[in-house]
Amino acid sequence: MAQVTIYMDNNLEENVKKLAKSTGVSISKFISNILEQKVSSSWDDSVRKLSGSWNDDTAFSEDLRSHKTPDIKREVF
Repeated sequence: MAQVTIYMDNNLEENVKKLAKSTGVSISKFISNILEQKVSSSWDDSVRKLSGSWNDDTAFSEDLRSHKTPDIKREVF
């Protein structure tokens, strides 16, 4: 397993230590879990290829946009 050195300010370090302790894992494992979530949270290529694959989604879009109840009055900016 690779070892990496990271630099962070003291406040962030204290927060990381507290969060790691509260979840019952080491600081290294805590940071590793966060990085794994960030790296693996992108869509798989097979899912991205589905974009635009429906021939006709117009009716579906119109159903989503139809309002069954009146909208609330908006604030003026």
